Amino acid sequence: MNDTILKCKGMDVLSKSLGLEDAERFISLVLKERFDYTKWQQDLYKDVTLDEFCTDVKNFRKQNASEKML
Repeated sequence: MNDTILKCKGMDVLSKSLGLEDAERFISLVLKERFDYTKWQQDLYKDVTLDEFCTDVKNFRKQNASEKML
């Protein structure tokens, strides 16, 4: 996948999840700050067990699968 396709897919995912306005706001916030994505990810899930994470992923998939059927 080239960079242009990746950016388009990323924006599509953000827009569908957050709405266009908040997706653009998110990108603006990330660009404005010194942002270490790896550190952020490590801190984001530091208090979540693997079992909790897996359960959340399963629930998210179930919810999204049912929404796609509508």
